[in-house]
Amino acid sequence: MEVGNNTRVTEFIILGLTEDATMCVILFIVFLGIYVVTLMGNVSIIMLIRSSPQLHTPMYFFLCHLAFVDIGCSSSVTPVMLMGFLRKGISLPVAGCVAQLCSVAVFGSTEFFLLATMAYDRYVAICSPLLYTTRMAPRICILLVGLSYLGGFVNAWTFTGCLLSVSFCGPNQVDHFFCDFSPLLKISCSDVSIVEIIPSLSSGSIIVVTVFVISLSYMYILITILKMRSAEGRRKAFSTCISHLTAVTLYYGTITFIYVLPRPSYSTDQNKVVSLFYTVVIPMLNPLIYSLRNRDVKEALRKATVRFYS
Repeated sequence: MEVGNNTRVTEFIILGLTEDATMCVILFIVFLGIYVVTLMGNVSIIMLIRSSPQLHTPMYFFLCHLAFVDIGCSSSVTPVMLMGFLRKGISLPVAGCVAQLCSVAVFGSTEFFLLATMAYDRYVAICSPLLYTTRMAPRICILLVGLSYLGGFVNAWTFTGCLLSVSFCGPNQVDHFFCDFSPLLKISCSDVSIVEIIPSLSSGSIIVVTVFVISLSYMYILITILKMRSAEGRRKAFSTCISHLTAVTLYYGTITFIYVLPRPSYSTDQNKVVSLFYTVVIPMLNPLIYSLRNRDVKEALRKATVRFYS
């Protein structure tokens, strides 16, 4: 990435969240704890689903992949951020920075499609229970997950392709805690007026399509629930959706703020806080969201605990 005789940038310096030494120590401890909880929670979800026959259903198959995606997203960012706290800034080669952006974009985009797929699964389970085993057959579930990952890779290539098309020939300090797209464009010496729009359009299109699928699914779910005569049936049907709706609200809200709204509408500090939420905090919260209110998961965990100690 070079323009004329300008100096070639070979590495980027990630400035991190703060330069205060005391705060760096405190934040290192906090985010190390969050990362450990994230890994333990999501790995536990994956192992529990794989080892419990009662959880071998489409819903938990998708949840298993959601946990994997959360691990990938958090692991793409948190280790670099933690090293930055210890070194007061960390340098990454250009290729490493591009790889980090690509990794975050792949896992982040895949989560959109998985959340939409899970909404469709709930729609079929509640609105067409007699056709559930046919519409959500194993091969269809595998196809849906495969398409989710494919969509993630396509959107990630939009980000990395645009990033590789610009030049970096001057400052190399990135005012962020990882190689995010907007902070990198700010230090580019190329005209980025078009480049910064393309990923927003790509991400915005994904959000619109997946929100449409989720909204349509829950509209039919709500209609079906309201038609149920049994209050217990309505409560049970709604309880299977509340965790998913919580995860959708948290994730879509933060991503829309970062990648769809135009850059002048938010500051760098706001960007950091919201990015921190969706890359580090949400991956930790998802296992808690999907397990604390889920009877099947709690029962499977109880049985696994009994087997472990017996």
